[in-house]
Amino acid sequence: MNDNPNWERQLVEKLAMAALVEQRRARRWKIFFRLVWLGLIGFIVAMLFLKKDDDAAEALTGGGHTAVIALDGVIDSENNTADKLIAGLEDAYASRATKGIIIEANSPGGSPVLSGMAYDEIRRLKKLHPAIPVYVVVDEVCASGCYYIASAADKIFVDKASIVGSIGVLSDGFGFTGLMEKLGVERRLKTAGENKAMGDPFSPTNPKQEAIRQQLLDDIHQQFIKAVKDGRGNRLKNDPELFSGMVWLGDRSIPLGIADGIGNTRSVARDIIKVEKTVDFTQQDDLSSRVARKIGVEFAGGVKTLFNTRWF
Repeated sequence: MNDNPNWERQLVEKLAMAALVEQRRARRWKIFFRLVWLGLIGFIVAMLFLKKDDDAAEALTGGGHTAVIALDGVIDSENNTADKLIAGLEDAYASRATKGIIIEANSPGGSPVLSGMAYDEIRRLKKLHPAIPVYVVVDEVCASGCYYIASAADKIFVDKASIVGSIGVLSDGFGFTGLMEKLGVERRLKTAGENKAMGDPFSPTNPKQEAIRQQLLDDIHQQFIKAVKDGRGNRLKNDPELFSGMVWLGDRSIPLGIADGIGNTRSVARDIIKVEKTVDFTQQDDLSSRVARKIGVEFAGGVKTLFNTRWF
């Protein structure tokens, strides 16, 4: 036992002093982190104002930039292709320094629905901003759904070896009925609705259902043809192969009116838009968006029918 009669009091004083020091330390850290957050917020706000000032300065001095947006890969929900293209267009139009827009296309096509949505949005935004031209520059390929979207632009530029066209629709699948018979497998399928199992690969083909499928394809094809005619107008030549699903090399597509000329992003910005400086407005996904969309796509894929319509 301690011989000091005041040891208890001294221990309490030490504990109180230690608690006071800890409180002061915690308060200092709290103030520090608050200052860091305030500084970060202030930096972001300052950058936003500086960007607006830069846009205004470029607009006043006759400068500006050519906005570039990539249309890359298969046009489907997993890639979020149409939404990213539309968002990039909206951001490009929102910048007062944008003098023209180039869509860099490199896609084999994809969903007719998503392609139609992007086509409609391009035409809508063009009407709202008639002074800002929209051009498509084709890299390696712009076929099917990609060409559907491209036909909404003011002009289409290609490389002489680019692949363009494929104005058609397809629906594919497999039939396993013969294999099932050889293996002794019996298909036991019940439906409510005579056409509910249309396209089922484990059931024999049904002439009535095949006619329905063909009518769906023909209707979508006519929508595609109308969109291309509306977008390209009298530039299209009267060629019987034009809407047959045929593809052409870039230099052969120009006489048909499928494309307007040879060019790349740099040459179109420099020689057509007359603003060589380019700014990339392509939308990039963050990690959370990619994970959320992946979950949604996997769920949709689990309930999607086997009638898979696309443009490539």
